[in-house]
Amino acid sequence: MDRVKVAVIGPGNIGSDLMYKILRSNDLEMGLLTGIVESEGIKRARNMGVKTSIDGVQAVLADEEIKIVFDATGAKPHLQHAPLLKEAGKIAIDLTPAAVGPYVIPCVNLDQVQDEPNLNMVTCGGQATVPIVYAINRVAGARYAEIVACIASKSAGPGTRQNIDEFTQTTAKALTAAGGAKKGKAIIVLNPAEPPLMMTDTVYVDVENPDEQAIRASVEAMVKEVQKYVPGYHLRVPPIIEDHKVTTIVEIEGAGDFLPRYSGNLDIITSAAVAVAEKLAAKMLRREVVA
Repeated sequence: MDRVKVAVIGPGNIGSDLMYKILRSNDLEMGLLTGIVESEGIKRARNMGVKTSIDGVQAVLADEEIKIVFDATGAKPHLQHAPLLKEAGKIAIDLTPAAVGPYVIPCVNLDQVQDEPNLNMVTCGGQATVPIVYAINRVAGARYAEIVACIASKSAGPGTRQNIDEFTQTTAKALTAAGGAKKGKAIIVLNPAEPPLMMTDTVYVDVENPDEQAIRASVEAMVKEVQKYVPGYHLRVPPIIEDHKVTTIVEIEGAGDFLPRYSGNLDIITSAAVAVAEKLAAKMLRREVVA
């Protein structure tokens, strides 16, 4: 085995973007894209030579060779999928706000949770801002963190709009659980501007030790870590320290694999999910070699 076979549940924008990223991976093999109805995503995958199904999660469970499953459906469907995938011995990478498993931010805590059967990718806002909160907390102590995620309205599909409450709740929890802040709050803004604007995330952190030099160095180092799997991630406004409040803004430009480049909100979560899967796959492949 030179690559690990994976499946994607959900043939929408996120699922399709995942497919494009998986197809160019050295460690992952795109084994199946599945949904519950015949859709443009299913047709596109089939035309590209990818195996497809409209039997949903059942098609994944029927294929014993599939080891890792990306769930790009919604919070409610994943609550049904999670126990089935776990029972089948498949690792679930959850791109919904369901949060069945632990929150995972590749550059923050993947090493700590990589043996879990279900890994939650938080939200696009979480992937963009938790690394910054973590970077600030590790050098200055975060008493409170608040983020405002602003995304192009055109990049917010039905799944995003149906899960707004879960988005804010899950992101806020991740600011504390993974970011290290004592308290957290998340806000999402859908911007209808034309032409569509890039995703921007404003991060406010109330800190215990407002050491400007340490905070700037820590944030800049963290940005470089995120850029390893999200090249379009960068600081739009470097950390500004006023008394005990730190303010900084990040901007995310998508890779343009399937989605428009302004859809950085979708690109960052698919990029992070593939980065997680590639690390898990590399671990599986090493075991195969040892055996």
